[in-house]
Order: sequence, then C-alpha cells, then structure tokens
Amino acid sequence: MKFFVDTAEIDAIAELNDLGMVDGVTTNPSLIMKSGRDILEVTKEICDLVDGPVSAEVVATEAEAMIAEGRKLAEIAENITVKVPLTWDGLKTCKTLSDEGRMVNVTLCFSANQALIAAKAGATFISPFIGRLDDINLDGCDLIEDIRTIYDNFGFETQVLAASIRTVNHVTECARIGADVITAPPEVIKKLAAHPLTDKGLEAFMADWAKTGQTIL
Repeated sequence: MKFFVDTAEIDAIAELNDLGMVDGVTTNPSLIMKSGRDILEVTKEICDLVDGPVSAEVVATEAEAMIAEGRKLAEIAENITVKVPLTWDGLKTCKTLSDEGRMVNVTLCFSANQALIAAKAGATFISPFIGRLDDINLDGCDLIEDIRTIYDNFGFETQVLAASIRTVNHVTECARIGADVITAPPEVIKKLAAHPLTDKGLEAFMADWAKTGQTIL
C-alpha cells in the first residue's frame, strides 16, 4: 500500500521522505492556507522534493474554469495530479484532463456510486473520506471495502486513495481491505511506529543495560 502525506508543510514531508515513507503528497486549499505559502510556489517545491504524485486542487466550481485551473496546475511539474471535487462539473473536468493524459484525483467521495462514476470518467485516484463518514456514525472503511469490490469486479484501473485518515486503526483497516493508497497527516504516519508494549520493553532493556555498567562505544 502506498503512503501519501496529507500536508503542505515542506519540513514534515522531507522528514518522512528521507525514511522512504512518502509515495506521494496530497494538498487542498485548507492545507495551503495553513502553510501560509503561495499555492504555485509551495506545490512546485513539493514536486521537486518527492518523486510520486502530488495532488493540487482546483478552486473553481464550473467545468470550464476548473479545466483551465487544472491545466495551469499541471504545468507546475510532471508529477502533478489535478484534484477535483466529485460534482458533475468535477467529473467533466476529470474526463477532459484524463483524456489529455493528465493524472486526476477525484476527491470528496462519500458513496460507492460516486466512486463508480468517477472511475467511468477516467479518474486516476478516487478519494473516499473515511473520517468524515465516521463523524456521522457511518463506518468509513465499509465504503473503502465497497469501492474495492466494485473496482475489482469490473477491472477499473482507478486507485482507491483512502482519505480523511484520523487514526492508526484507519490505516490498518485500509491495508486489510486493499486500498491502493492512504493519505494521512504526518503525525498519524509517525504514530504507526508507536506501541505501549514497545515503550515498556525498551524501558526494561535500558534499565537492565544500565545495571551492567557497560558501554558499546
């Protein structure tokens, strides 16, 4: 399973990239706002840093303007994935840009039917939002499973990119179900290495080592 980092913070991306934990990056207008950077500038810097797809989102809502923005964003670098919302205009944009050979990430997906038509429109990635479904007492991972089944049934090449990842358990479930990609904030990815029994075991080892009075270096 591929790991995308959901942030526009360069330092956080660089740290994870150095460990081989970055297969791509996803951004959105909210993340760009948090970074305090110009969208074109920070997106170019991210694209130079990582080899994988970097999702940059359009902000227009009508197809003609979305297509123009998507083409502009795609000029930033070869690894740009144009991110569009799952609306009818977004699907029109997806079809146009994908026919031009550009990668497209269709985002804000909340149903299997939405995922189905996004695949029909040529989406490179579909981004179901797990955490936001959990927020309204639905199991977001059930949606990932439904999409995985539908795509496998009909041989769609669209990759399932599980988004709105809030917990390490989300990551585990997505890996078990067969999501192609998860995108998560840096802090969630870092928590994948954490376990209280690891901490407890290390504490015991260090206490025993201190009693020997030895050093390795």
